[in-house]
Amino acid sequence: MSELANHYPIISDMQKGHEVVWFNPAINHDGSSDLTAADIEEARKRVERFAPYLEKVFPETAENKGMIESPLKEIPRMKAALESYYDKGLEGRLLLKCDSHLPISGSIKARGGIYEVLYFAEKIALENGDLSIGDDYSILADEKYKQLFSNYSIAVGSTGNLGLSIGIMSAKLGFNVTVHMSADARQWKKDLLREKGVTVIEYEADYEKAVEAGRKQASQNPNCLFIDDENSKTLFLGYAVAAKRVAAQLKEQNITVDAEHPLFVYLPCGVGGGPGGVAFGLKQIYGPHVHCLFAEPVQAPCMLLGVMTGLQHNISVQDIGLTGRTAADGLAVGRASGFVGQIVGNQLDGIFTVQDDRLFQFLSLLAKEEQIEIEPSAAAGFPGYFYTQENQDYYNRIGRKAMNQSTHIIWATGGSMVPKAEMEGYIAKGNELNRTE
Repeated sequence: MSELANHYPIISDMQKGHEVVWFNPAINHDGSSDLTAADIEEARKRVERFAPYLEKVFPETAENKGMIESPLKEIPRMKAALESYYDKGLEGRLLLKCDSHLPISGSIKARGGIYEVLYFAEKIALENGDLSIGDDYSILADEKYKQLFSNYSIAVGSTGNLGLSIGIMSAKLGFNVTVHMSADARQWKKDLLREKGVTVIEYEADYEKAVEAGRKQASQNPNCLFIDDENSKTLFLGYAVAAKRVAAQLKEQNITVDAEHPLFVYLPCGVGGGPGGVAFGLKQIYGPHVHCLFAEPVQAPCMLLGVMTGLQHNISVQDIGLTGRTAADGLAVGRASGFVGQIVGNQLDGIFTVQDDRLFQFLSLLAKEEQIEIEPSAAAGFPGYFYTQENQDYYNRIGRKAMNQSTHIIWATGGSMVPKAEMEGYIAKGNELNRTE
C-alpha cells in the first residue's frame, strides 16, 4: 500500500481523513461501453408505459401524470451564501436538481431502484400474465396481478435509500421483498419499510456484507431477483433516463449547453450506480460540454480510490486505513462498483471528498436560504462548485469566458422523507457549526 501512496501522493492525505480534490488527467469524453443511447431510450419508454399504473397506486405522482420526476431549481440565495462561506465570487448559474423530493421514496434511488422492479414486473406479466405492451398498465393494480407477483421475491442489500425505493415499490406490486440493511442505515428507514410489509434484515457489518447476504439469499430461490447496485445494467439505465429529463428542463429554462456554455454536474457517490448512470446519460447527450464530478465522504472515498488507481473494485477504503463510516448513510460504501468505474470513470472530470461537518453546514444553509430540506449525503456536491473555480489549472482548461457563462447543477439525492424531528436535528447541528466557524 505504501507503494501505491508513493505513486498517488493524494492517498496520504486521504489516509489522514483530509478533504482532497482529484482532477482526472486522462479524461476521455467519449468513453467506451456496450450500453448505448438506444438502451436509455428503451428504459425511458418502459417508464412511460408504467405511468398509468404509478398514477393509480401512488397519488403523489398524479401531478406529473405518473412520472417520477423532480424540479430543477435555480438557487441564487444559496449561491450568495456559498460565496460568503468560501469568501470567493463564484461564476455561472447555480441550480439544484431536487431528487431529494422525488415522489414515492424521496431520493435518487426512486429512479434506478424502482425502474428495475418495474422491469421485472413487466417481464413476468408479459410472460406469465395476459399483459401486452400496448395495454394500459394501470391494470397491474388488479388483484390477479398481485397474486401473480406474490409467487416471486426480490432481495437487495442497502445502506438505506435503495432499499427504501425497492421495498416500497415491490411491496406495492405484491412481491415478497427482503431488504438487507447495513449498520449505517437510519432506523426510520427500517421502520418505514416494515410498515409497508417489507422484511428487513439488519447487520452489524457494512454495506458490502449486506449485499453479500442478499445475493446469497436470492441464489437459493429461482423465483427471486437480487437487485445488484454494484453490477446491474438495468438499475444503471434507470438512472440514465434522468439525463433526458434534465436536458428537457434546461431547455424549458432557456439554458444553453455547448462549448461556450458548459454544464457542471456534482453528484454524491456511494457504490456508484446512481451518479454513474446519470453521468453516462448526460455524456450521451452533451459529450465534452458536460463536466461530471463525484463527491464522497472523507472516510468512504471508494470511487476515487478505484478510478484514480485503476484498481476499480479491487481496492477498498479499509485497505488504506479508513473506516467507511459517515453521517452520509447513502455514501457509506467501502468498495466501489467496478462495473460503473469502468464505464464512466474515464469520463469524469474529477472526484472530491467532503468532511461530515461540512454536509450539515451546507444542508442548514440551503434550508435557511432556499427553504429546501435535504439529508446530509445530498449536500455532498456543494463544494464542487468552489473546487472547479479554485483550481487554477482546471479553471484555465475550461477558460474564463466559458466559466463565466457556465451552469452548475448540484444533484440533491435525498431528504424529503426524513422524519421532521431528525431533519430539525440536522439543521440545528449545521446552524451550530456555521456559528462557531
